[in-house]
Amino acid sequence: MTFRGLHELSLDPKNRVNVPATYRPALANGLVLRPSVENCIELWPEDSAEEMEAKTLGELNPFSRDSRRMQRRIFSMSVNGKLDSAGRVLLSRELIESAGLEGKCVIAGAGTHLEIWSPEEWDSESTENEKKAEELTESLAAKHDAARGAVPGGGA
Repeated sequence: MTFRGLHELSLDPKNRVNVPATYRPALANGLVLRPSVENCIELWPEDSAEEMEAKTLGELNPFSRDSRRMQRRIFSMSVNGKLDSAGRVLLSRELIESAGLEGKCVIAGAGTHLEIWSPEEWDSESTENEKKAEELTESLAAKHDAARGAVPGGGA
């Protein structure tokens, strides 16, 4: 499943958030919540999280202090979870604090996973993304062309 869309929701008094129904089938076999480096919480289907961890974190140099620190940060705060019968997921206090969530939240589709943001952080991130959209598009196009051996700006 590709995770798309934007939803404004609230944390309940027990620190649960209601996952929109469209995403629930992809999360039925378990999920992983973990801190992002961008002031939000990442919510992954469990099998996708394990695949991504093996491809990225698993390939980090175990002799690098920075690699170990990154692995520690992510894995120590990550939580395996399940949706309850009402389609809610429980967020740990540590993850809530790391993302600055207080009451309201925004769930944003990020393709391979969902992201849970505070409304203020999301507004800031969204504004920055819009400002840099053209620059990002050009940068990614150049990288794509270079990977294919194409001449930048050379057309089709």
